[in-house]
Amino acid sequence: MRLSIFANYLGSGDSNPEALGLYIVKSLNKYDILYSHMIEPRMKTLAEMAECPQSLVSIRKSFNNTFIVAGGYGREDGTKAVAENRADLVAYGRQFLANPDLPKRLELNAPLNKYNRNTFYISDPVVGYTDYPFLDETITA
Repeated sequence: MRLSIFANYLGSGDSNPEALGLYIVKSLNKYDILYSHMIEPRMKTLAEMAECPQSLVSIRKSFNNTFIVAGGYGREDGTKAVAENRADLVAYGRQFLANPDLPKRLELNAPLNKYNRNTFYISDPVVGYTDYPFLDETITA
C-alpha cells in the first residue's frame, strides 16, 4: 500500500498526519499486509525538496512488515535511511526513469542521467522512457 500522509495538495491535507499514519499502519498490521510504501514529508512540490520537522520514523517503527520510503532520495541519503533502520527499501521514481541501470549506478557511485520531466506523461515511443543511455553507453561516449 502506497500512501502520502503528509501531502497537502488541493486541500487533501490532514490536521494530524502522523496520527493518521500510525492509525493506518496499525490497522494494516492486523491484516499482515506485506509492505507499506510511504512518501517522505520533505517534498514541497513535485520538483522541490525541503527539510521539515515531520518524519516517518514513528510510523516505520509501528509497521510490522517491509517499509518502503520515497521522496527525492539520492544514493547517500537512501543508503543512510536503510542503515539507520528508517526504511527497509528506498524507492527511486524519477531517477529510475532516467537511469534504466540505476542499481548498478548506485552500486558504482556513477553519475546519473538527468531526467526530463517534460517526457513523463507523453506517449511518444521514442522520446522519454526508452531513450535514456545505459551506463556502458555513457562511459564509452
